[in-house]
Amino acid sequence: MENLTPKEIVAYLDQYVIGQDDAKRTIAVALRNRYRRMQLPTEIQNDVIPKNILMIGSTGVGKTEIARRLAKMMAVPFIKIEASKYTEVGFVGRDVESMIRDLASVSMKLVRESENDKNAEKIEAYIENKIIEKLLPPLPAAAGEQKKAEYEASFAKMQAKFERGELDHLKIKVEMPLPGLDMEESGLPPQMINVQESISKVLGGLNKKGKEKEVTVKEAKKILAAEASAELLDDEQVKELAIEKVEKGGIIFLDEIDKIAVASGSQGRQDPSKEGVQRDLLPIVEGSTVHTKLGMINTDHILFIAAGAFHLTKPSDLIPELQGRFPLRVELDSLTEEVLYRILTEPKNSLIKQYQALMNVEELELIFDEEALRSVAHFSSLANEKAEDIGARRLHTVMEKILEEISFTADEHQGENYTVTKEMVKEKLGKVVEDEDTTRYIL
Repeated sequence: MENLTPKEIVAYLDQYVIGQDDAKRTIAVALRNRYRRMQLPTEIQNDVIPKNILMIGSTGVGKTEIARRLAKMMAVPFIKIEASKYTEVGFVGRDVESMIRDLASVSMKLVRESENDKNAEKIEAYIENKIIEKLLPPLPAAAGEQKKAEYEASFAKMQAKFERGELDHLKIKVEMPLPGLDMEESGLPPQMINVQESISKVLGGLNKKGKEKEVTVKEAKKILAAEASAELLDDEQVKELAIEKVEKGGIIFLDEIDKIAVASGSQGRQDPSKEGVQRDLLPIVEGSTVHTKLGMINTDHILFIAAGAFHLTKPSDLIPELQGRFPLRVELDSLTEEVLYRILTEPKNSLIKQYQALMNVEELELIFDEEALRSVAHFSSLANEKAEDIGARRLHTVMEKILEEISFTADEHQGENYTVTKEMVKEKLGKVVEDEDTTRYIL
C-alpha cells in the first residue's frame, strides 16, 4: 500500500474518520510525495525533503484517529508518541532521540515479518523436519540400505500425519529461546546500551542453549518458528533493509506538541520539559544522524506529523526554528451536531456497530431508532457546549450512560430485541444535560 494515490488514501480514511477533509488531503499528498520522491533520479532524491505537517484542533476531533488508521494502512515504519513524555538532555527521563530508536525497532519488526512471509515455505519445512526428527530420530551413518528405505517410508508417513495435524497432541522436548533484553526500552544512553549488549553477548556465548521443555507439537510449531526465522534469515541484510525502510519511509506522529510550547510571557521558560525539549527535537526534525541498535540512522527524510489542541498556547509559541520545520498547517474543525450523528452511524467501526456486536455475544439484538440517534448527537453536542468540548469522545460517555442498565442485565434478555428510542434517550440524559453542574460531573 506504499504507492496509493491521494484519492485512495482519502477514501480509506473516509471509512473511519468523518469530515476533516483538509487534514486528510494534506496528509494524503504528503504520503504520496514519499512515493514520488523514490521514483526520482538519485541526485534529485536527496534534495526533496518531506514537508512536515502541523495539525491544530481540539481533543476528540480526529487527529489521533487519522494517525491510528494511517499506521494500519501503510506498510512503513510508523510510531505515535506524546511530545510531553520527553525531557531535555541532562534530566532524568527519555531523550528525544529515543523516538528514532523506537521507530527503528518497529521497522525491524516489519521487515522481519515481511521476510518471514517471503520464506514461509522454507520456515514451514524447517519446523516440520525439526519436529519429525524429534519423534523419529535419524539413523546412524552406518545403517544399511534396507534400514534407510524403511526410515524414508516412515518419515514420509510422519510428514503426511504432520500436515493433517494428527501429531499435534504428541509431546516432544524443545529448546526454549533465551529471553532477549530490549535495552532501548530502558531509556539508557546509546553508549551504555552498547556496553550492556556486549556483556550479554559474552554471557550468551558461554551459555548459548536455553532450557529444554516438554511441550505439545502444536506449541512446538510456534516456538520453532522464531528459531527457523533466525536460522534462515540473514540478520545483517534484515538490519540493512530496516534502516532503509526507516530512512526512506518512516513516519513519526508527534502528539500533544502544544504541551511543549511556552506561552509568551510565561515564567516557565526554564522548564526542562518545554523549551529544552523543543531545542533537542529541532536537529532530529531538521535532519541528523542517530545511533540505534540497527546502526546509524539519518532522519533527513522521515516525515513528522505534529498535532495539538493549542488551547493555552499558539503555534507561534513554539521556537521559530521548529515552527519553520512544519510548513504545512491544517486546522481541524470542531464537531457539529450533524457531524456527531454521522460519526455514530457512518464509520466502518462506528460506536453503534460496536455496541450491537457486544450485545450479540449475549444473544441480544440491539436496535437504535433513527430519532434516538439524532437525540444522542443532540445531547452530546449540548454537553460539549456546556462543559469542556471533548469532541467525539463525548459520544462514548453518552452511550455508556444510555446503555448501562441493559449492559448490566443483558444475560436476562437472551433471544430478545432491545430498541433504544428517543424517549429512552431523553429520560436518561434530559435532566443531566439541563443542569450544567451535573453535566460536568456525569457526562
